Amino acid sequence: MFRNQYDNDVSTWSPQGRIHQVEYAVEAVKQGSAAIGLRSDKFAVLLALKRSSGELASYQKKLIKIDDHMGIGIAGLTSDARVLSNFMRSEAMKSKMLYDRPLPTQRIVNAIADKAQVNTQQYGRRPYGVGLLVIGYDETGPHLFECSPSGTSFEYYAMSIGARSQSAKTYLERYREDFTNAPLKELVRHGLQALRDTLQQDKDLNVSNTSLGIVGEDHPFEIVEGEALQEYLDLLGEDTGRTRATGPGGAAANTTTENNDESEPSDPAAAVLFEAADPMDTDN
Repeated sequence: MFRNQYDNDVSTWSPQGRIHQVEYAVEAVKQGSAAIGLRSDKFAVLLALKRSSGELASYQKKLIKIDDHMGIGIAGLTSDARVLSNFMRSEAMKSKMLYDRPLPTQRIVNAIADKAQVNTQQYGRRPYGVGLLVIGYDETGPHLFECSPSGTSFEYYAMSIGARSQSAKTYLERYREDFTNAPLKELVRHGLQALRDTLQQDKDLNVSNTSLGIVGEDHPFEIVEGEALQEYLDLLGEDTGRTRATGPGGAAANTTTENNDESEPSDPAAAVLFEAADPMDTDN
């Protein structure tokens, strides 16, 4: 993408019917490290790959608790994610104070989509450069939504965003029927395997670079990190690399290689801009 007369602001359409500033914001999501969400009939889980700007730096925060029944995973500009997560927390608090009930997941997702859409319509604003995966549990069961910088939102059984996310989608599409009615640990195992497919061949998941979020029936939203995550990583066992090395026809491994160029930041400085020096490290 190169600068032209049609990408000066978000209210200018190109002759091809495109809004370049919105497309740039969507590209920002692809620069972020991967985040994956999937759900069964009783649980919804989020998994995210954390980045560090250097050996002496801590890993950035990728999962955020919104309420006891809801949480989000992010990919893109973490400063924008902080603004949106604070808005979501405020809306959840208002629902408890005014109606004495948790905020329905669909309602808060619609509110976020409306908030993002305003920034794609008014002159002088810019779209949020972050994608969200929202999981929640309410009286209708577990939910998983994706929110895009363009102001659109969709509900999914499984979804991945961020760098090399297509490799994870390939795995999720292949094994979708297996985790529809899966127990919690089996659901997490599928999520970890999908997340592992987004890694470079010389990298692996560990307790430092992986985050897990869980919500479900009789299970308030919980973020699992550090040593507590090891028992879930152990679920992979000898089966850890099957989709990357020995999957059917090697499809997932090939997908990872083919999508490296379009998913990874072309400029190393861009990765630092989007997710290295993370301002959300101090958030709770």
